[in-house]
Amino acid sequence: MKGIGADGEYWAALAQGTLKMQRCEGCGQWNWPAVWRCGECGGWAHSWLEVAPRGRIYSWTRSWYDFGGPRDLPVPYVSVVVELEGAGGKRLLGTLEASDVPPAIGLPVTAQVRADAFEGEPLLSLRWHLDATAAAVQEGH
Repeated sequence: MKGIGADGEYWAALAQGTLKMQRCEGCGQWNWPAVWRCGECGGWAHSWLEVAPRGRIYSWTRSWYDFGGPRDLPVPYVSVVVELEGAGGKRLLGTLEASDVPPAIGLPVTAQVRADAFEGEPLLSLRWHLDATAAAVQEGH
């Protein structure tokens, strides 16, 4: 998978069950989507660093229609954009595991890498889970 584009390392890491994000070696800027050349300093050298799949919900939406994704997603399901703690606040998309706590902006979440099959092809994704503290955070709002 490494040769599929600037984000090849991201997908290769997901295939190994980890999350890696790109960081410029020249200025330290986290880049996502992945780039060949840093937009901040113009540098070409980048490192792919493993980051904890943790963050806070930046945005979310509930889908009431089965668009043909992984079959274990019950309809309706929630898609989230999560601001990562360990990667300069860069944001990733994923689905939220069903919970008794309703989704809300700012709730803490942790992801697990999923490897599902879709139409005979591997489909790698992040499945986000509300942290144990999410209910307490929600009650405080």
